[in-house]
Amino acid sequence: IFTSSPALRIDFVKRTTVSDVILNSVLGPPWVHVFRALSGADAINALRPFYFAVHPDFFGQHPREREVNENSLKRLNGYLENLQKPGTRSVQPTKLTFYVREIKDKEDIQKDILPHGFRSVSFTLQTKDVLTTVMDVLKSCSLSTEHMKGLKASSESPKSRQPVAGHGNPFYRPIKWDKSYYSFTGFRDPEQELEQAKKVEPTLSLWLRNHEKEATKKQNASVPQREELKRLKKELCQKFALEDIRWQRSWGVTHRCCQLQSLSRLSQQNPEAVLNLRGHTIIFTDQSGMNASGHVMLGTMDVHHQWTKLFVSLPSYRSLHQQTEWLKERISHVLGGIQVIDIERLGPVQPIEEHFSILNTFHKRLLARRLALHPRSLQGLAMTLENDRSSPSLHEMGHFIIPATCEPSRLQTFLQSMAWEARQRIKHRNQLQAEEEEVLLHCLEGLALRNLSKEPSVRHNQMIPCCRRLLEVRSPLMEGLRVEVSHFYSVMQDGDLCIPWDWKG
Repeated sequence: IFTSSPALRIDFVKRTTVSDVILNSVLGPPWVHVFRALSGADAINALRPFYFAVHPDFFGQHPREREVNENSLKRLNGYLENLQKPGTRSVQPTKLTFYVREIKDKEDIQKDILPHGFRSVSFTLQTKDVLTTVMDVLKSCSLSTEHMKGLKASSESPKSRQPVAGHGNPFYRPIKWDKSYYSFTGFRDPEQELEQAKKVEPTLSLWLRNHEKEATKKQNASVPQREELKRLKKELCQKFALEDIRWQRSWGVTHRCCQLQSLSRLSQQNPEAVLNLRGHTIIFTDQSGMNASGHVMLGTMDVHHQWTKLFVSLPSYRSLHQQTEWLKERISHVLGGIQVIDIERLGPVQPIEEHFSILNTFHKRLLARRLALHPRSLQGLAMTLENDRSSPSLHEMGHFIIPATCEPSRLQTFLQSMAWEARQRIKHRNQLQAEEEEVLLHCLEGLALRNLSKEPSVRHNQMIPCCRRLLEVRSPLMEGLRVEVSHFYSVMQDGDLCIPWDWKG
């Protein structure tokens, strides 16, 4: 699927394949046995137009949108994986947001296209089978479903059902499309685009020479707006005793100012409702509600009436948040002192209602089985609960990622066997964090930068060597600029300069 990220490679060639389920649903019971053995490539074909339209590798100049698509693809992967698990009757509804490239001219959706040639699409999957899921994804993104009809025709040939040996995955073969395919469909050739991008990637010094003036001009022009943003944020925090005001995405300064001004106007029109915000942290995001951490989410596309309705409901939300905290304490007590944490992500936010449901389901499963864990054996460790996972895992940063439906005895064995490794990873993470903070400060001062930050997707072991190399080069063109270490070169609308962590010298 042309991805540089192994985490995003979707496995369509398991013993129970996606294509099995698709054709079972399309052709009905009489055809089940005839078309059960299908090429894994047939399943990939079903979502191929979708991958071409949203794949992160095509968003090189737009790091924010790239990360949103990466996170949403992971959630879609988990959703499809859960649908394929034996005995699964239903899967938790999953909200996804994608930035969709315009690979064809479509007059009926031109109004939704952003200036950069892509549009934002959000939809919620509540399907019960893979076929419906695939169709929903394609239709939600305004992509053609005509090619789905070709699956039946390509499967009827006896030759297409002949097995091909290969590590227990029958009928699998990699697909390499002929160039005429792209000419006929209008799709872009991903291999050609990626190859061209690699060839033309400039060195850091060349790129700075070509874009430093543009970044400086935009940065200087944004100064008044930055000051206004700072003033508005301070004023609202003091007026309503807010803990903080944040943004889920890195919207531009002008966009953020407009959001704060909108909240300020609402506070003047309906001051009583806004009083319920006291002590809370506000996060501007895609939907209104409360997230798993207890922060108030204000949907940037919602109107004042929806915000007001949320403010009135905040006492009920606070009560629900207290119940989630109690469940976390009970789970921690049963699982040897391990802490249940929430990790904020750039993709769709998990509402408090969904978080409570996951915690409650998991807690009931634990109570049904008596686990023999010492009360403090896992103290100092942390775990997250995921509804779109099928097996437990240990994150590289040291926290456990546990499926909400994980069988308790299997969970106990996994936690006990991986506890030592988890502590080692946490220790290594803490060392990297301290090292990163130190080198970042040296880089900020040594290069005379106005600001230096990184995207959440840039890891510690990527940021540290990047900063060290910048200190070795000490380019005078970076002086006074706001720099963000990302995966690609870009000048943001407010003059922030994005450079890839692995820039060429």
